Amino acid sequence: MISKVNSCAISGIDGYIVTVETDMSNGIPSMDIVGLPDAAVKESKERVKAAIKNCGFSYPQKKIIINLAPAHTKKEGAYFDLPITAAILISSAQLEANDIEDYILIGELSLDGGMRSVNGILPMALAAKENKIKNIIVPFDNAFEAAVVDGINVFGAKNLTEVVRHLSGEERLEKVTVDIDAFFNDKIEFGEDFADVKGQASAKRALEVAAAGGHNLIMIGAPGSGKTMLAKRLVSILPAITFSEALEVTKIYSIAGKLPPNTPIIKSRPFRSPHHTISPQAITGGGAVPKPGEISLAHRGVLFLDEFPEFRKETIDSLRQPLEDGYFTVGRVAGSFTFPSETMLIASMNPCKCGYYGDASRKCTCLPGQIQKYLNKISGPMLDRFDIHIEVPTVKYSELESSEKSESSEKIRERVNKARNIQLERYKGKNIFSNAALSAADLEVYCPLDSECKTLLRNVFEKLGLSARAHSRIIKVARTIADLDASENIKPYHIAEAIRYRSLDKKFWFNN
Repeated sequence: MISKVNSCAISGIDGYIVTVETDMSNGIPSMDIVGLPDAAVKESKERVKAAIKNCGFSYPQKKIIINLAPAHTKKEGAYFDLPITAAILISSAQLEANDIEDYILIGELSLDGGMRSVNGILPMALAAKENKIKNIIVPFDNAFEAAVVDGINVFGAKNLTEVVRHLSGEERLEKVTVDIDAFFNDKIEFGEDFADVKGQASAKRALEVAAAGGHNLIMIGAPGSGKTMLAKRLVSILPAITFSEALEVTKIYSIAGKLPPNTPIIKSRPFRSPHHTISPQAITGGGAVPKPGEISLAHRGVLFLDEFPEFRKETIDSLRQPLEDGYFTVGRVAGSFTFPSETMLIASMNPCKCGYYGDASRKCTCLPGQIQKYLNKISGPMLDRFDIHIEVPTVKYSELESSEKSESSEKIRERVNKARNIQLERYKGKNIFSNAALSAADLEVYCPLDSECKTLLRNVFEKLGLSARAHSRIIKVARTIADLDASENIKPYHIAEAIRYRSLDKKFWFNN
C-alpha cells in the first residue's frame, strides 16, 4: 500500500515542500530511504523503528521503501522522522487520517517517541502557507516560532502518540497562537547606553550618521580610546526593526539553530562580533551543507570586527563581494544557495602595532616600515567599502572626571528614526530601506546636487584622488546628513561633512 505525507526541507534560507512517499510490500523485512538523503536522514530508520514499537504500535515486517520527493534535491537533518513514521502507520493501516494531505509534519523522534525540536521551522511554516497547506504539526518547542506565520493552523506535539490521536480525530491537539503584535511591540531594553561614553562627540556624531543611513564605518585610534565601547552601543541607536525585516532575520537564525528559547521572532537588530581568528567560510557562510555565516547572521543589523587588521587577510577580503551585493552565493554539487548579507560593517583598529602612531599623548615606537606593513593588512578596495572613516582620539582626563551626562541613546535614536522614516517614505515601493543601499542610477534620481555642491565635490575628488566608489559613497552620506537635518535637498555643508569622513585613509595609508 502506498501512502503520502507532506513535510518540508531547507534550501538556503527558504523552505520547500517534500512529499514522503511510502510503499509497503511483501518480501524480506527492510527499510530503504531514497531521494538523496544524508546520513542523518538514513539513520532515521532506526529512530522510527524504535519509536513505533515504544509507543505501542506494531512495526510492520514488510519491505518498506521511502521516497523523499523531489528526488533531485539533497535532504539533510532529522526533519523527516515524524512524516516517515506517520506514512508507515498509514500504509500498515494502524492510522486512518483522511485529511493527511492538508497537513505538513515536521519533527525529530527520540527512541521513546518523544518529539525533539529542529532548526528552520519558520521558513518551513512560510513554505506551507505559500503552498496553501493550512495545517502544520511541529515539535512543541518549535510551535511558537511556527505560529508567527499568519494564515495557517499550528499544532505543537510532545510525542508521537499525540500526533496519531490528532490525525485520527481521537483527541485533537490545541492550536498554538502568538500575540505577535504584543510581543513585537514590547519595549526593548538596551543594557548599554551612549550616556555612559565620556567625550568623543565627533565619533558619536559619525555613528549617528552611520545608523541613520545604514553606512559602513571604520574607527581608528589608540588603545583604550573607546572604539569598542562606542561600537557596542551602536545597536541602541539603530532604528526599530520592521516586521518584514524581523522575519528575514528570524529565518536566518532559525536555520542556523541560533534562535533563543521562547523567542518566536527576533525583535531587535542583530549585533555580531566574531573573534579575529574566524575563518573566511565561517564569516561568509558555506560548508558541505551550506549554512549562513556571521555576515548573514548580522543581516539588517551590525557586524562588528574589532582589531580589524588582526583578522586573516583572506577573511577580510572575502567580505568585499557580499558587502557590495548584499548577498552571498555558495555553489555546491547539489546546487547554489544564496544568503542575504545587507549589514552595517563596523570595524575598529589601532593605527600601528604598538597602537600610538599619530597619538598626541604617547610616542609611537614602530618603524615606518612596520607601520606601513600593519596598515597594508587592510587593502585599498576593502577600505573603499567603508562610507565613513573616523579617528577616535584618546579621551582627556578633564572629560573623564566631568560629572556632566552625555546625550542618551534614546534621544539619538529619535533623530535616527526620523531620518530613516524620511528614507522609507522616499523609497516606498522600491525595496530600498536606507541611503546606503542606493545604486548609481538611484543617486541621480534621489540625490541631485546643485552647482555649488558639484564644484566642491569636483575639487575634492581631484585633490584627494578619490575613486568612483568613494565619490558615490560621499553623496550617499551627504544624503543621510541632509535627512538628519530634515532637508529636502543636499547642501554644500552636508557635502563638506561627508568629505570629512573620507579623509583618514589619506592620513594613515598614503602618508607614511
